[in-house]
Amino acid sequence: MIIEGRARVLGDDINSDYIISSRRKRETIDESRLREFLLESVDPAFAASVRPGDILVAGRNFGCGSAMETAVTVILAAGMSAVLARTFARSFYRNAINNGLVVVECDTSGIAEGSGLAVRIDAGAARVQDMARGVEVIGAPLPAVMQRILARGGLVGFLRAGERLG
Repeated sequence: MIIEGRARVLGDDINSDYIISSRRKRETIDESRLREFLLESVDPAFAASVRPGDILVAGRNFGCGSAMETAVTVILAAGMSAVLARTFARSFYRNAINNGLVVVECDTSGIAEGSGLAVRIDAGAARVQDMARGVEVIGAPLPAVMQRILARGGLVGFLRAGERLG
């Protein structure tokens, strides 16, 4: 699996309510409508600046807070292809895999806003090529079953295809 896109850099402790505000979810849970409010509390202009294929890059503890699945589905609805972070909240990480959003734990400290990135995931590891710096960062490997789930677009597609866990 190879994903290429532009880095959109955030900091540490981006919680699920920063990704999509709870007050917005009172109006609707339709992610195609909610995507216009993606990360509005961090940067009100963020959602309008997203281009298809952009890659979120964050620090530690991305997706902390409540375990709402909408935080993942809004990122996907905005057209973002992956999230790279030093660490993820476990509930966000599992929701991401189950919904087909590629997540990679790696050292994101040197990645700059707007840098071109190529993310390669294979049996051995996740590798992130930072085109601006000419540097490759090795990420935590994704277990084979998670790679299979992602290849099917998430857990529902995986199960519909007759795949089995394990």
